[in-house]
Amino acid sequence: MRSKARELAFQLIFERLFTENEPSLDEEFFVSLKKEESIKFCKDIVSAYANNKKDIEKLISENLIGYEIDRVYKVDLALMMEAITEIRYLSSPVPVVINEVVNLAKKYSTDKSSRFINGVLSSICKKL
Repeated sequence: MRSKARELAFQLIFERLFTENEPSLDEEFFVSLKKEESIKFCKDIVSAYANNKKDIEKLISENLIGYEIDRVYKVDLALMMEAITEIRYLSSPVPVVINEVVNLAKKYSTDKSSRFINGVLSSICKKL
């Protein structure tokens, strides 16, 4: 049920990496989410991300070993941002969120991205 909401939230966060403007969250965008609860969950993720973007970026930067945040694939970055937002600000269960984000990485990113994302998120979650 929440998988599709997470995927949509990831897509909105990804879009925000390329624009200063806030994308509109009109109801047409959420048509694929059938339940009002899923729509609210997606909006909560995006809102929490927007309100805490700098802290999320800092957390990721501090846990990248051998990488600079501006050199990380934008898809991977957006996935990590979605996961951290959910774990830190919405108190979603860590194993569930990491599993979902790793699966999204397998769908949207490179072959090595799922391992990279899993490693960074595991490092971050140990410190939260």
